[in-house]
This record gives sequence, structure tokens and C-alpha cells, in this order.
Amino acid sequence: MRPPNARRIKKLIADREASRGLLIAFEGPDGSGKTTQRKLLKRWLESQNHDVVSTRWASSTLVKPMLKVRKKIRALSIEEYSLLHAVDFRHRVETSILPALWAGKTVLADRYLFTALARDAARGLDLDWLLHAYSPLLWPDLVIYFSMTPEDSRRRVASTRAPRFYEAGQDVTGIEDPLASYGRFIDRVVTEYENLSVVFQFVTVDAGDAVYRQHTKVRELVEKAGKRPWPKFSKEAVEEWLTKSNTPGA
Repeated sequence: MRPPNARRIKKLIADREASRGLLIAFEGPDGSGKTTQRKLLKRWLESQNHDVVSTRWASSTLVKPMLKVRKKIRALSIEEYSLLHAVDFRHRVETSILPALWAGKTVLADRYLFTALARDAARGLDLDWLLHAYSPLLWPDLVIYFSMTPEDSRRRVASTRAPRFYEAGQDVTGIEDPLASYGRFIDRVVTEYENLSVVFQFVTVDAGDAVYRQHTKVRELVEKAGKRPWPKFSKEAVEEWLTKSNTPGA
């Protein structure tokens, strides 16, 4: 069987554009409540008879075991940390996210590409380098950003646990105390998130608001959300996936 040619791929994308599922990304600092809101939205969408798939950050079966071991022994350079997450992200896009969207399901991403951009830029990596590492890019139709101050993030995290080494940014701050390091690092991460929010047009939800008010706003945002046309925003990623998925032995 021959892989589909460019003209056929273009037609496939155009034909599926109307019926494909919606990709919604939940972003924000640790402690912002995005996971709670993702779960609430999933429950509500399912009550409305939507097929919903959830995907979490750094959860690829291909990369997660290696990443876990390397983190445990603290053997990751800044670039290795970024690239392993990029491989994890790409694997989930190709094996889980795109197939679900193509089948008309709604995909809820608990952290997406922007988590990497914010954290890795806070570690000093160049944004253009990061975008290249994650290309070709599959853009979400809606990015919901749960906005909070670095101080509030630190307070919420401290109330439940001590942040882990890389989560606390100890690999770049050099601060021995994890909470003190987290306070320094999350300040950089939030700054990067705020910059990304402007560039990539996030929709902002106040993470300090009551849970039920956040949920009401999230539902309203999703009901109004339109699709970012794949031929304009995600053409290369979808074409590459279609080519691979229609090639024997791929």
C-alpha cells in the first residue's frame, strides 16, 4: 500500500475538519487548580454525551520510566530534561491525542506544550530552540490558563507537600531548601507563562476564584470555543501523522 500523496492528505484533512474533536489545554502553575477543573469538565462533557479523552504531562509509556529514573538520580542536564519531555509529548500526540481527535473525541490535556515552554525558558533555554524541539506543532483549539501569583503557588504547594528536585528548579537555582528554591523558580515560570499568554492568546481563569465559579467559566469557554483550522495552524503535524499512520511498517 502506498502512503497517501499530498493532494489526498489535503483532502483528508479538509473532509475531517468539521467532524474532528476539540483539543483543550489546561495550563498554569502548580497549585492553580487546573487538574480539578479538567476533571470537572470531563465529567460534565460526558454527561452531555461527549466522548472525552484525557492526557497528562509526562505520561507516555515510552518515556515515563526513563524520565522517572533519570529524575530520581538527578542526572538530567537542562537540555536533556527538555528533550525527554519533547519525546514524551510527541509520542502522546501521535499515539493518543491525534487518533482521538480524528475519531471525533474531545481531548483534555492536563498541561500541554506551554508547560515545557514556560519551565524550560525559565531554565534559560531559548524559545525558538524549544519550538523547534517540539515541531511539528499541533496547536490546541483552546488554552485555558489558570492565573495565580508565584506567592500563591508556593503557598498552595507548601500546604500539601515539599516540591521535588526538578519541580523546585533546584537544578538551576542551586538552593538546597526545596521550598525556597521553588519560590525562586516559580517566579520565573509565571513570568514566562504571562508572556506566552499574550503571544499565544490564552484564555485566563482566576485561580483564586471559587471552584464552582471557575467551573462555570470553563464550561462557558468550551461552549463558545471554535476550532483552529488544521490547514492553517497544524498542517505539518497532521500531514506527518497521516503519512506515518498510512505507511506499512510505520
